[in-house]
Amino acid sequence: MSFVRLCGLLTCAILGLAACAFRLAGNDPLPGILARPYLSVKNPYTDFAREFEHQLKSSGAVVEEIRAKSTATIEVTRDLVEQRTLSVSARNIPTEYELTYTVTFAVQGPDTELLKPQTISLSKDYSFVENELLAKEHESDILRRQMARDLVAIAMKRLTSLK
Repeated sequence: MSFVRLCGLLTCAILGLAACAFRLAGNDPLPGILARPYLSVKNPYTDFAREFEHQLKSSGAVVEEIRAKSTATIEVTRDLVEQRTLSVSARNIPTEYELTYTVTFAVQGPDTELLKPQTISLSKDYSFVENELLAKEHESDILRRQMARDLVAIAMKRLTSLK
């Protein structure tokens, strides 16, 4: 197949996707009421809070610093990571843990509640080897960050469904 013909086919494919309004998953536009949201979080440095603010900005929202200037308030009332021991060895040393990341958020418009409190939670388990302590702590951090990204994706999907 010649290079010119290949370029022509690729151009047609791209134009065809653009014509049918193809968008990447997760890139749904936010409703107008969330154009300038105020993000109320207890701790702005958690994995969820940082990723949530980043995704809001990536979706075109201008996150306001002052609540009075905002079009809506997104209030995160719970942002909690819990670790639980799932199993222990014969020497009573943990061999498996479960991480659970739970978030609760709601959206308040200027005069009405736009989204009632939503609680979403994800859990992942991982094995623990005493001799690999640093590696397992790193694995725990990676799992926590990934769960935060997944929770943000779920929250953003719920926000884009607002009218």
